[in-house]
Amino acid sequence: MCKKYSAAIGTGAEKVIALAGNPNTGKSTVFNSLTGLNQHTGNWPGKTVTNAQGRFQHRGEKYQLVDLPGTYSLLATSVEEEVARDFLCFGQQDATVVVTDGTGLERNLNLVLQIMEITDRVVVCVNLMDEAKRKKIKIDLRKLSEELGVPVVGTSARTGEGLETLKTALAQVADNGKTDPLQVVYPEPVEETVALLIPRLKKYAGKVNSRWLALRLVEGEASILKSLEKHLGTDLADLVGVHPDFCRKNKCSSGEVKDRIVSSIVGKAEEIYQKTVKLENQNHNALDRKIDRILTSRLFGIPIMLALLGVVFWLTIQGANYPSQVLADLFFWVETWLSGLTFWTGLPPWVYGLLVLGMYRTLAWVVSVMLPPMAIFFPLFTLLEDLGYLPRVAFNLDHFFKKACAHGKQALTMCMGFGCNAAGVIACRIIDSPRERLIATITNNFVPCNGRFPILITMATIFIAGGAGAGQGGVATLAVLAVIVVGVIMTLLVSKLLSQTILKGVPSSFTLEMPPYRRPQLGRIILRSILDRTLFVLGRAVVVAAPAGIIIWLLANISFANASLLAHGARFLQPLAWLIGLDGYILMAFLLGFPANEIVIPIVIMSYLASGSLLDLGSLGELRDLLVANGWTWLTAVNVMLFTLMHFPCGTTLWTVRKETQSPKWTWISFLVPTLTGFLICGVVAALARLFRLV
Repeated sequence: MCKKYSAAIGTGAEKVIALAGNPNTGKSTVFNSLTGLNQHTGNWPGKTVTNAQGRFQHRGEKYQLVDLPGTYSLLATSVEEEVARDFLCFGQQDATVVVTDGTGLERNLNLVLQIMEITDRVVVCVNLMDEAKRKKIKIDLRKLSEELGVPVVGTSARTGEGLETLKTALAQVADNGKTDPLQVVYPEPVEETVALLIPRLKKYAGKVNSRWLALRLVEGEASILKSLEKHLGTDLADLVGVHPDFCRKNKCSSGEVKDRIVSSIVGKAEEIYQKTVKLENQNHNALDRKIDRILTSRLFGIPIMLALLGVVFWLTIQGANYPSQVLADLFFWVETWLSGLTFWTGLPPWVYGLLVLGMYRTLAWVVSVMLPPMAIFFPLFTLLEDLGYLPRVAFNLDHFFKKACAHGKQALTMCMGFGCNAAGVIACRIIDSPRERLIATITNNFVPCNGRFPILITMATIFIAGGAGAGQGGVATLAVLAVIVVGVIMTLLVSKLLSQTILKGVPSSFTLEMPPYRRPQLGRIILRSILDRTLFVLGRAVVVAAPAGIIIWLLANISFANASLLAHGARFLQPLAWLIGLDGYILMAFLLGFPANEIVIPIVIMSYLASGSLLDLGSLGELRDLLVANGWTWLTAVNVMLFTLMHFPCGTTLWTVRKETQSPKWTWISFLVPTLTGFLICGVVAALARLFRLV
């Protein structure tokens, strides 16, 4: 057994079930419903890029379910296809369930037919039957089972309908063994060559399907030869030359051979579809198409996207204020209790300072400022995802990313970065090309995460929208949205620069399927966004912020030459800070805010007041008075916003980059690229403002 798949094979008491299917068929929902795990359900192509695993029981038997990446075929033209194909070939699963979409069964049958060529232990799950019923699509499941030669079960996984029947079918296939799947008949030259090859492949019997392997050799699939050598350690010398011989004898090119095979599969899928599916309403997708004409149009697509983004940010900004204040009051009440406890126990003052004023107060700031915006933003983001809008965002931005020699899916990873850049970096896994994945990773920090929104919102509110009266919230939202547009533009420009220098290459093409618009499940949205995103990101931030609080307290309280280390550091940084329109204390605050951007403003306040611990002022008016008294102008506020947008990633994000790239080199590049860009842009803005005497 290959080590790569040893973890996927359960104990002797467990049977292994592979879960395969096209993107947007509800495959992850089936997985979640069967196993009860918090596997996130995404509504865009390519979300699952690793083999998630879970367990379920049925009638006393234990089963291990392995969720394979969503893929359109098994021709191994992408990372997802290769991972899914290799598991199906070499994973030794007891059964495979192929999840299909009842509203788009014809295109899903292509993958079903390909999988049935690899394994004869197959169950077909026709999911989204409720959607099919709503669109008046009638599917004859019994006839479909007869045509395919395997069990077929209809389900509505979001409501749980049909899942018990699916478990029963899987148990029967896993326990009783083989089904009798339909085999596609190919053109005569292909079939003759396959018949000649199969006897030469006897030594692979029991390890991989000989007919399927022969077909891959006929079409010249090089990656399967590498996989055979990798997983089975076979000597492939006797197989070399099969594909060139076939092409030479049949006077065809490599592409033509694959086209003949694919055409046969597509033709068979169409034939089966015509026999088993009846459409009462031929225009069942008419409403979706009408909506798409607006949401993906050249005229309205981008403005609508910006408007929706503005609404999400406005709701996040307005909704986070009150819960943030409640959490802050709670945490500082706990701090009062901790202070009394430390005094009662007689701990030395420096221990109290380190643990309470340093570590605890920093953690309190991070959680009270970070949790409410995430708890609002992530459900809103997940709502757009569940509705099916995010693939439309990728479609609208695909042209721009191609111009930047980057991948269209980078639009999706960029959107995820608005919630948290660490989550955005993880989302870069959906990009197949290693080059384009690195570009997306390095540039993800150009969109502000929820940790940077408090700085942007504060600056926009007190310096840009200060005189707007009742419309202050709207003006502040527009100002933040303008900064975000700048971030998107910088993402494209830097992506273009990287693609022409250290990451040269041309953009790869990808298939982006527009999923149907679906009714969101609010309960599931809240649960997934809180558990899978908010608490996950918050946990990482807390781990990084705790030691940072101790370091900040030490710098503020250790003094020599009549000044704290914090003050000495600010004086040292003053010349560099002046060049970019800031001051030494602000730049020092950004450096000390490396663990979590939420603490930048409190560090600035602490520095100006020389208090020795993190402080908050009672109102934005008091904060504005303090900043103006220390030399702040509109230029300072603008450059703080720009530097907030473009500076080094936080500790959590860099940690994630290191784990994802497994490379110190790319981690350093991810640190330097946004930082140098921020210094350059802020320096130019400051120089122009001084040149034209605008300050």
